[in-house]
Amino acid sequence: MNDTNTLLADDVKGPRVVARSEHPISRANISSNALKVLYRLKDAGYQAFLVGGAVRDLMLGLSPKDFDVATSARPEQVKQLFRNCRLIGRRFRLAHVRYGYEIIEVATFRAAHTQIDDDNGVEEAGHRVLDERGRILRDNLYGRIDEDVWRRDFTANALYYNIEDFSIWDYVGGFDDVRNRVLRLIGDPQTRYREDPVRMLRAVRFAAKLGFTIHPDTAAPIPELARMLDGVPPARLFDEINKLFLAGSALRGFSLLVEMDLLRHLFPDLATALARAPDLPAARLLRLGLAGTDERVQTDKPVTPTFLFAILLWPVIQHRFGPLRGDTDVQALLAVCDQVIAAQQSRIAVPRRFTLPLREMLALQLRFERREGRRALRLLDHPRFRAAYDFLLLRAAAGEVDDELAQWWTDIQPLDPQARIALVEGRAGQDHGQGHGQGHGQGQDEGALRAGTGRDKPRRRRRRPRRPPAAV
Repeated sequence: MNDTNTLLADDVKGPRVVARSEHPISRANISSNALKVLYRLKDAGYQAFLVGGAVRDLMLGLSPKDFDVATSARPEQVKQLFRNCRLIGRRFRLAHVRYGYEIIEVATFRAAHTQIDDDNGVEEAGHRVLDERGRILRDNLYGRIDEDVWRRDFTANALYYNIEDFSIWDYVGGFDDVRNRVLRLIGDPQTRYREDPVRMLRAVRFAAKLGFTIHPDTAAPIPELARMLDGVPPARLFDEINKLFLAGSALRGFSLLVEMDLLRHLFPDLATALARAPDLPAARLLRLGLAGTDERVQTDKPVTPTFLFAILLWPVIQHRFGPLRGDTDVQALLAVCDQVIAAQQSRIAVPRRFTLPLREMLALQLRFERREGRRALRLLDHPRFRAAYDFLLLRAAAGEVDDELAQWWTDIQPLDPQARIALVEGRAGQDHGQGHGQGHGQGQDEGALRAGTGRDKPRRRRRRPRRPPAAV
């Protein structure tokens, strides 16, 4: 280990072998399909290890989401062993062995940090391609396990569970880092972040998800190199944001994005809006929404990118549009939503299957203001009602709308149809008797939501004039 606690290749001479009696991992907690892959590779004469996050999570007593395998077999050799295998990837060549809905990912040991000779003397020379910033574009240079460890990003993800004797091989101090809950990059942090800037987001995600502390040497370069995220494909950032915010640690992850100066490179308009008005209800809604997302994940309730991005973009929409009122023009609100979404797409490519219901859900907020007459009941049958209602509850909790409005829509849902009709008609009569006219009914009805007309009264059907009798 060098003086700065940065792990470099020259520091490692051989693995620390942690015997089965010294670690908590049991085959009973490993996927039976992953064990099939490991044993078949071993029986065919290849080295085979369970590797990465699965080993880390098993050490922490967690249930791994995926089980990845590292082996000395080449991808083509893996394919020969498994009929249910498919080779994928151009940047990294991988073998996917499918068992029903479960996929075991098998990767060949790589020499990710071996320098290619000037005369291209290495057999696989040319299989590694980097761009002008040092970011890896393709890497199919195969090697040994002691070289493969340097392809891993963090020490906690660089542990190898050996199926031969059930030991753990540790080349970079990952075993102790997992036990101490420390997240440390392997290699020079500046170089590793330049190879793949998304590693900065992975550092935030793992620290938030696992409750790890980011090692000072790993954290120090992030604010300086955060600008490199601007060059990452927006589609890839969408996947990373979902992993970060939909894994049960969204609130902690968001705080780390702000702390590491990463937020403004992912959500520049949001960062600006929060900097200008950090105490407004929309900012409180954001944090309450992220906390609610975490709670839903932890209780195995569904979460969607639609609701997530509604939470993340709402402060920007509110900043540009202003507070929602009953007489707000729906089309004006939708136009602002479109502007905010379009600007965000240049950084994070959110698919239309999420942005379209997002727009509709936010526009429905205006209809909650109308609570009199049977027309108000149509909202309960709207396909986006539940999501819009949940968003209304957030707005009420953040102080953006009165609690009474949210409670009214909460109380009406369990009522039978006749009781609902009595409630809304009684409210309409009460408002009329008090001389309030239409009261909260200044909001548009369902037709106005679609067309933006603002009409409250239904159109009368025109009768066609009778045609004169045909001449005989």
